[in-house]
Amino acid sequence: MNKDKILSNSDVAEILYRMAVLSQFVGENAFVTRAYQKAARNIESLDSDIRQVAVNGRLRTIPGVGRAIAGTITEILKAGTCERYEEMKSAVPADIFRMLGVTGIGPKTVRLVHENLGITTLDELEKAAVGHRLQKLPGIGVKQEKKILRAIRRSKSMDRRIPLGVAIPIAEYVVEYLKRCPHAENVTVTGSLRRHRDTVGDIDLIASSSDPESVIAAFTTMPGVADVIGSGTTKASVILRGVQIDLRIVDRSSFGSLLQHFTGSKEHNIRLRELAIGKGMKLSEYGILDQTTGTLLPCGTEEEVYQRLGLPFIVPELREDRGEIEAAIAGTLPDLVTLADIRGDLHLHSTWSDGANTISELADAAIRMGYGYICVTDHSRSRGIAGGLNEEAIIEKMGEIERINESLDGFTVLAGSEVDIRSDGTLDYDDYVLEMLDIVIAAVHSGFSQDKRTMTSRIVRAIENEHVDILAHPTGRLIGERVGYEVDIDRVIAVAAETETAIEINASQSRLDLNDINARKASESGVMLAIGTDAHTLNHLHYMESGVHLARRAWLEPRDLLNTKSVADVLRWAG
Repeated sequence: MNKDKILSNSDVAEILYRMAVLSQFVGENAFVTRAYQKAARNIESLDSDIRQVAVNGRLRTIPGVGRAIAGTITEILKAGTCERYEEMKSAVPADIFRMLGVTGIGPKTVRLVHENLGITTLDELEKAAVGHRLQKLPGIGVKQEKKILRAIRRSKSMDRRIPLGVAIPIAEYVVEYLKRCPHAENVTVTGSLRRHRDTVGDIDLIASSSDPESVIAAFTTMPGVADVIGSGTTKASVILRGVQIDLRIVDRSSFGSLLQHFTGSKEHNIRLRELAIGKGMKLSEYGILDQTTGTLLPCGTEEEVYQRLGLPFIVPELREDRGEIEAAIAGTLPDLVTLADIRGDLHLHSTWSDGANTISELADAAIRMGYGYICVTDHSRSRGIAGGLNEEAIIEKMGEIERINESLDGFTVLAGSEVDIRSDGTLDYDDYVLEMLDIVIAAVHSGFSQDKRTMTSRIVRAIENEHVDILAHPTGRLIGERVGYEVDIDRVIAVAAETETAIEINASQSRLDLNDINARKASESGVMLAIGTDAHTLNHLHYMESGVHLARRAWLEPRDLLNTKSVADVLRWAG
């Protein structure tokens, strides 16, 4: 890393996450790995700038940051890296993180191929699999070699776009910075980020201004800009935190036309232009041209664009040419869910497992957000690295929840668990434990390399258990890192409909799983959806907004989501 780069909270957290991975590879104590992970999570979700916290000598006030890790953070902030990180990197294959990002390839496999075949890169690993050299290694064999090769090829075919969780904080930083510029008006994110796609190509913004050159100057000299790709009087492109950001300054009178045009999608805009032609008009980024009179009508707002085409306003999340224009013409656009409709969060982790906050702290934060309930779903016993609870501990946790609820008025903490689905589809707790819980969330956390048929049967068996209420992050993907396991999601949706099991929209910005297409498919199949933030810190509670945007992209209305219901209705539904 460039030592002159201005490090953000996420930059420091990323190094600590990598140190956690490397510590596993080099065989350090599991407690060291967990310490790096916990510190990384809490730094990532800090409201304050980590640099200022360090300057004020308050690093050790961050949960999970002790003396040793505080020293590591200080070193990272000064040098862009730290001695221990560089030592561990020198002892492992150069391409370790890319290899570990492939589903089914863990530290044990990477170490095995490195020590026996001298493999240091993903390309070398692929060639070894193609050449049938892996099957000769202990513990791999022909079948496993085929799985590894298939996983590598799937990984390489992954979309290399920027994950939404990476793009959002960068875009927010730029927007807030430009809003402080005296001459910048209507600073707005456009493109796929405004439509809240789960990945974006780059970040596009537009603004209006009476002095465009001053806004461009402010944009190109922002703190953190690594390179100015191009700069003119009304548009510029820069690289910030490794991401290209494009800004265009437009005239106020045509702001709506340009906002609609640059928001897209391309397919949606093509359909609008076809509609315009049928009405004797021509739609462009500058407005609507009446082809009879030759008059160009600029649109100051997006609403004007749709109104002049005889359509109700279509929100950005729906603009993907998936039937939204036909629905607009027919007057059947959905009454989409909003953040205000959400009454509770159904997937949270506390200090009982791998969360950073106590149950009381989670409840207080949820109350401030206007919720009526939360469900605390700490990990089950098999998730040892995440502090999973055995039967005695979960019963003790339920006692704490009962005591907390006695002190609350108008708010309820539900007792839940994120229970591991074992490789054969059985659950990590016996039925008598599951029966005591208010909400049981089942999830796959291991064995990602199983073939599609085996994985599908595994998940189906789990959701056929009468005690399972919600299937969490159903495809196991991590955006930009892991493509997810192979599963017949249509079969899972069909069984969920039969068993009346809800499927989660995991709102964590690294997951956003179920995706919008499958979430819509599930809803149309009669499956209840449930948004859960999978929060491990208080700041993660705000991931709910991303979950709601995903639900809107899936055409979901409030009635389609479990956590728009009252706590009494949730409990009645869970039965």
